[in-house]
Amino acid sequence: MSEAFPNGLAARCRRIINAFHYSMKGLNTVVRHEAAVQDELLVLVPAVVLALLLGDTGVEKALLIGSWVLVIIVELLNTAVESLTDRVGTEWHPLSGQVKDIGSGAVFVAMCLAAVVWLCVLLG
Repeated sequence: MSEAFPNGLAARCRRIINAFHYSMKGLNTVVRHEAAVQDELLVLVPAVVLALLLGDTGVEKALLIGSWVLVIIVELLNTAVESLTDRVGTEWHPLSGQVKDIGSGAVFVAMCLAAVVWLCVLLG
């Protein structure tokens, strides 16, 4: 069997399983400890229901849901950047503040995009 899978099928499967485990661990951490992620997930639930009710086509429904999922993805990345910045040093530094502000700005842009998508789809 090792001839058909030179890098080893078992090793590949183990890597995928480990990656899944680490992903779930990270999601669990942000859901339990990050208020912004908790708030955005609270918005996601009714947003999905509204998207399924108000979207006329599958594409519209996907755009409505996907635009808010994008906000959560950007928030996850922002949280990772903020955590790394805090890990580097907890003392105040202008670049640390700038990095955190830029991450927050990215979340804001994603939210604006979601609002535009919702307005375009719902207003026609």
